[in-house]
Amino acid sequence: MPAKKIAKKAKSKSNKQRTDKELKGVTLLGSEKTEYSQNYAPEVLESFPNKNPKFDAWTTFVCTEFTSLCPKTGQPDFAKVFINYVADKTMVESKSLKLYLFSFRNHGDFHEDCIQKICNDLYDLMKPKYIEVIGEFTPRGGIAIFPFSSRSNSQAKYKRIKEERFLSYSPGKYSTDLSKVY
Repeated sequence: MPAKKIAKKAKSKSNKQRTDKELKGVTLLGSEKTEYSQNYAPEVLESFPNKNPKFDAWTTFVCTEFTSLCPKTGQPDFAKVFINYVADKTMVESKSLKLYLFSFRNHGDFHEDCIQKICNDLYDLMKPKYIEVIGEFTPRGGIAIFPFSSRSNSQAKYKRIKEERFLSYSPGKYSTDLSKVY
């Protein structure tokens, strides 16, 4: 197929503006008043259709100001949270993700539980081909904790990505190079 036809075919679908139907589930973006939940709130997550589900593309979100509370002492914990995913039919809307991550601010849970919960909630929302969530928690008591959680759909390709990334994971490998942190 000539390059001109290929470009025209690719342009026809992905360059069209979003329809009201596609944006039906996106209610927080553009609203005049933003309400911040003081409690863990997975219900604020919103998604929208992926215009290109036949193609694989990484999407990465970096939250540099994640906070939660120690479930025992109530002391604040601070982290960078990295969310990497390959979308399938839907994608997470970023403002709703920001409000969702903010909802952990008064949530008492261990670091590992927070990261697993984020991974599970986003997987349940989007059903992506692959997702991983990494937390880089600021040291407290001299110990830094870097939990990693991932999930994939049932296709062999994405199960293989999950297994390979899990087996080769080390702090900083899929997030911030540790030499830039310490």
